[in-house]
Amino acid sequence: MSTLETNAIGKYSGNNVSIDDALNLKSYTTVQRDALTSVAGDTIYNSDDNKVQVYTGSAWEDTGLSYIPVNYLVIGGGGAGCGIYYLDQTGAGGGAGGYRCNYASENSGGGATSSDEFVSYFIQKSTSYTVAIGAGGTGNAYSYGNTRGNISEFSKIISLGGGAGGGYSHFGESGSSSGGRIVSASGGTYPQTFAVNNQGYLGGTGGGLHQASGGGGGAGSVGTNAGSSGGAGGAGGSGISSSITGSSVGRAGGGGGGGDGNTGGSASDGGGAGGNNAIGTAGTANTGGGGGGAGGSNTGTPGTKSGGNGGSGVVILRYPTADATISVGAGLTSSSATDGSDTVVTFTAGTGTVSFA
Repeated sequence: MSTLETNAIGKYSGNNVSIDDALNLKSYTTVQRDALTSVAGDTIYNSDDNKVQVYTGSAWEDTGLSYIPVNYLVIGGGGAGCGIYYLDQTGAGGGAGGYRCNYASENSGGGATSSDEFVSYFIQKSTSYTVAIGAGGTGNAYSYGNTRGNISEFSKIISLGGGAGGGYSHFGESGSSSGGRIVSASGGTYPQTFAVNNQGYLGGTGGGLHQASGGGGGAGSVGTNAGSSGGAGGAGGSGISSSITGSSVGRAGGGGGGGDGNTGGSASDGGGAGGNNAIGTAGTANTGGGGGGAGGSNTGTPGTKSGGNGGSGVVILRYPTADATISVGAGLTSSSATDGSDTVVTFTAGTGTVSFA
């Protein structure tokens, strides 16, 4: 039986009880604590963690608010490349999904540096946070039917989808990174697109009828302009590499523009290459890469050709393994790994909530 020892207890008015000296809880190491036969409500001082802890009936929890530091990489879905309906058209590449990262000293998209992000991002334990993975845009054979990518999200960190590529009768869309553009046959430029600061870059421009299209903007650079006469499509803008998982991986490249009787525009870091008398290549899943634009030819058989779909986005979280465990809610597809003393969780599809304990 436990024994309460005291020199004096003084009673205030009503039922209040005062203690002259500081209250000192029994101190236990984590090993000693775990060896106890505890019931809900038991309270101790953990000398290993230097925290007051209470037993909930199933686990020991720290008292008061508890936060853990989290590094994040959040990439939106890539925009679709533009398709073509006639033989002599070309479609521009789709823009990459928005790119936000606070790991180490790595950059975010659109020229943002680590100082533009939450250098220290703290998550409160026992609180639910939303995670959403943006799907890539869908490409088809009509320049006006291609779609931009969708938003990816973790907590308050939101990365926009990339803009869809433009075509002969449609200008590239704005987004985190804008889709490539094209000019009219008469030489006039379709309305200007724009990219979102700290997420991505502008797409390139191309020529009009019988000319190639521009590449979509990437997280790391603008899309390349196509030549002023028939030829190769513009290359998609480069993405950015991150080592948040423990290995350096490039993501969020823009899609290449379609070629006209020459090669389609190249792409990297998950972006899809542009086609030449062929459909555009899809962006790689979970990179936010833009889809490649379809390409035509001045010779051959007419036919519709679809732009490439944009690559889906991704959310990657990294936190100290000793600080917390994560619970992933229904609706999310994820995988977990360790790198040194950290846990790395990669979310590849769905929408749901996560919490830490």
